[in-house]
Amino acid sequence: MRRMEHTDHPEIINRLRRAEGHLKTIMRMLEEQRACLDIAQQLQAVEKAIASAKRQLVQDHIDHCLENAVQTGEGGQRQALDEFKQIVRYL
Repeated sequence: MRRMEHTDHPEIINRLRRAEGHLKTIMRMLEEQRACLDIAQQLQAVEKAIASAKRQLVQDHIDHCLENAVQTGEGGQRQALDEFKQIVRYL
């Protein structure tokens, strides 16, 4: 199956870079023995950011890979469907 350009990948990378920055901050907070409540709130924010990036990645896959296989009918439809079945497990 031909690979499509994923236009959302740069945005997903930016989200993950922000999450990476937050994780570094959380580690620093732990080293500084900051309040557990503050750390837990930051961890929750990172979890949400990563979950959002994952959802966007799956949606991007559906929008580009699956839709392209259906529209072009290039014989990759079975593979696209199999990939879709696999990727939705991560939702």
